[in-house]
Amino acid sequence: MTRSHSVRNAGLALPPGPEAPSAVARMPTDGAKTYVLVHGAWHGGWCWRPVAEALRAQGHRVLTPTQTGLGERRHLLTRDITLDVFIADLVNVFEMDELQDVILVGHSFGGLAISGLADRMPDRVRHLVYLDSVILESGQSPFSVLPPDLVAARRRLVAEKGNGVAIPVPPVSDFGIPDDHASAAWVRRHLTPHPVNTYESALTLTNPLGNGRPRTYIHCTAPAYAALERVRQWVKQQQGWQWREIATCHDAMVTAPGDLAQMLANIG
Repeated sequence: MTRSHSVRNAGLALPPGPEAPSAVARMPTDGAKTYVLVHGAWHGGWCWRPVAEALRAQGHRVLTPTQTGLGERRHLLTRDITLDVFIADLVNVFEMDELQDVILVGHSFGGLAISGLADRMPDRVRHLVYLDSVILESGQSPFSVLPPDLVAARRRLVAEKGNGVAIPVPPVSDFGIPDDHASAAWVRRHLTPHPVNTYESALTLTNPLGNGRPRTYIHCTAPAYAALERVRQWVKQQQGWQWREIATCHDAMVTAPGDLAQMLANIG
């Protein structure tokens, strides 16, 4: 693994009230790039709005798809949604938009879909970015690698409050966002139950993880998301990975959008 510098939250001014954060726009120093930003569990493409706006202000092309059953696609929530469906969502975006040379970013649970996309369409990917992400090897499911107490708690919630279909929405503090943060209410309004079978089903890869594409892991350090400690240690033992750190919480796109956008602009 190749280490690199860390970025600290620059204390961006956030608007008062429960609104989406804004990010400081900077002019690009290199040519325009194409980014696809994939959200994590309970989120949707909406969560990338401030980061996407900052990247677009630099002249980059940015897509923020929402996975089946979440966000504005919550009406499609069923027990049949698996990791394969999430990967197919992403494959279809690449095909319909005829995307090439993409910097593909997966936040948290979104790391699984970007691994699947790279396995199937490596020639379309310029760089893989795992933002405080879950990482699985082929044959593993999220529930097979997460801490047993966390798995038990989520399965209990599915049975008691999720109709056996979805994991209910957790408090925003679970993502490191303080309840009194300027954007906490905005996030809270938009979170939706997450299809549980994406946690139960296994990731299927036919090639080594990343399929030979350049890879960067971004660790959100303040605070570190404890459930990802196994992933972080695994990445540090691998060859060919770049390592970045950003001093903000797990939902970096909400709490440090300007710093995150600039970090992404400097990748690839």
